[in-house]
Amino acid sequence: MDKPSDIAAAISALRAILPEQGLLVSEEETRPYECDGLTAYRQLPLMVALPETEDQVVAVLKLCQEMHLPVVARGAGTGLSGGATPVAEGLVLSLAKFMRILEIDPVARTARVQPGVRNLAISEAAARHGLYYAPDPSSQIACTIGGNVAENSGGVHCLKYGLTVHNVLRLKVALMDGEVVEIGGTALDAPGYDLLALMIGSEGMLGIVLEATVKLTPRPQLAQVVMASFSDVVAAGNAVASIIAAGIIPAGLEMMDKAATAAVEDFVHAGYDLSAAAILLAESDGTPEEVAEEIAAMRSLLEASGATDIRVSANEAERLRFWAGRKAAFPAVGRITPDYLCMDGTIPRRRVAEMLTRISEFSKTYGLRCANVFHAGDGNLHPLIMFDANVPGETERATAFGASILELSVEMGGTISGEHGVGIEKVNQMCVQFSSAELALFHAVKAAFDPRKLLNPGKAVPTPRRCSEYRLTGTPGTKT
Repeated sequence: MDKPSDIAAAISALRAILPEQGLLVSEEETRPYECDGLTAYRQLPLMVALPETEDQVVAVLKLCQEMHLPVVARGAGTGLSGGATPVAEGLVLSLAKFMRILEIDPVARTARVQPGVRNLAISEAAARHGLYYAPDPSSQIACTIGGNVAENSGGVHCLKYGLTVHNVLRLKVALMDGEVVEIGGTALDAPGYDLLALMIGSEGMLGIVLEATVKLTPRPQLAQVVMASFSDVVAAGNAVASIIAAGIIPAGLEMMDKAATAAVEDFVHAGYDLSAAAILLAESDGTPEEVAEEIAAMRSLLEASGATDIRVSANEAERLRFWAGRKAAFPAVGRITPDYLCMDGTIPRRRVAEMLTRISEFSKTYGLRCANVFHAGDGNLHPLIMFDANVPGETERATAFGASILELSVEMGGTISGEHGVGIEKVNQMCVQFSSAELALFHAVKAAFDPRKLLNPGKAVPTPRRCSEYRLTGTPGTKT
């Protein structure tokens, strides 16, 4: 849509659908929507729609379908892979005003919510029933359920309680042509293909979430965290493997290296050991008896793995303080560097120590600092590559550094994304992870839901041309 007359017609039609001030078109108005949490990539959208009702969303989609206007859905914009980066000649469809918790059923242990509801708000609303929503991304105070569904978000407790896909029962979704469908259900299983799992993690490429029914989990009687210090990252990585190999599934099992703990401690004052090369946070929850037994078993394994210091949270305030440090890792690193890229590769747990060693080598090769924070229990890495976009060449080196980590993740038997999604950040690495035939199947799935390729175009699944050029030269093609 490049003709001024077409744009004017679209603006006029959208204003007739949306509430007053529900369409943003000036540069000043659309500038806040130019990127998500991946600020290295920015693009002003043609316009931003702020619907308030489901009927308005449906009408907007039907109009965009008719006018061939690309649509990028957006929640809180906390995503880290560029999934909500706008399209230059497209519309950003913000679900920010869909903020209602529609129903909490304490007997069925479910909550029915709109997509703009914050992750943490569900747990706050369910707390009076002794329940909470288990997936807890570090951005849970701000990120929304619609975005969590799009990216299949996890969090520090996903090892035991699962990712978003394990905690969503039903979705109401608007397709690009305006059709509204319900996927899944509140029964133990739904008939037919598992479209719920397909939709969750589809990065806004298949449909727009209008409503989600999520599982609620009973709050445990007790939770305690073991914090263990290690003199080298290899020993810490091996301790992770030892805990899992012993058949223990902690509620959370997280690892931070020295660069990360130094940044966090100065920011949060969580009580971390700044002399340690790495620390592990391992949480046990359940009855007091279960927790005591599991804590004792983990302490024994940590000591055998070479832990130099072990602390167990003495009370709930200290437990929350330990986790507050881990959850504040991203903003803490943001305080000590002008820019950073947060990678999201996932590898087999037994290779954590090997990967950390290789990341240290990459850091020297590319001449950039890197702090490592990750969900150690399921091998989900979050290396934070620090750089300054104002220094010529540093953005390119940081991008190459990240690509090296992701492609090594694949080489080690892992994957390029655990929970942040592919977006535009990792689209080249999709060419490494999957064959041409597999990528063709992904395109076919996309076409089944969105044949005109208007929903979040250019994200997640690369074209054959792009992959051909990347595989030959390591340089992406001009088309996505």
